[in-house]
Amino acid sequence: MAAPPRRRGNPVGMQPLSPVRKWRAIMVATLVLVVAFWALLAGLVAEANDSSGSEGEPNAALGLAVGVAVIPFVFVALAFLSEHPRAPGAVLRAMGWSLLVGIPVSALAGDAVTGIVAGVGAGGIQALRMDDPQNWRARALGVLVASAYTFVLARVAGGLVLLPAPIFPLTAIGIADHLSERRAEQDASRRPRAGR
Repeated sequence: MAAPPRRRGNPVGMQPLSPVRKWRAIMVATLVLVVAFWALLAGLVAEANDSSGSEGEPNAALGLAVGVAVIPFVFVALAFLSEHPRAPGAVLRAMGWSLLVGIPVSALAGDAVTGIVAGVGAGGIQALRMDDPQNWRARALGVLVASAYTFVLARVAGGLVLLPAPIFPLTAIGIADHLSERRAEQDASRRPRAGR
């Protein structure tokens, strides 16, 4: 007996996620990301200084371990707070995509911040519940713009990019979803009404 094909969109009877709940999920996940981001950066800076472990200096391995350990909770918060119908699987896919995208982007960009933004954004595309007018292409474009902005900002502003960078990836996904919904509403209002 063959399994029924998977359907895109909301499961039967499931209402679209309200904007308030979506942005609450994005906000909580971003706050968790800030903790992971700063722990990762503390570890990377300690590693670059090559003085980790000495008295008064941060331990590079500890910072990296805490940052890597907290990143999955970003996706857990995003999936469960956005009421993703298959949240555990979405979290696993998000973690895989974050590594698959984040590591090569870090290597190509030559900085960790751009890779973190790209990786978390790629994972966020999978973890955040997607309703009908929203699509992965718009989300991917949003993450691409956020990553490019981070890359340019890192070159122009230097260390100042460290302050707003954790805000970029998930916010870009939320904005992309909002623009997709607005475009769908505009398209629906332009169509001729039946019976006229």
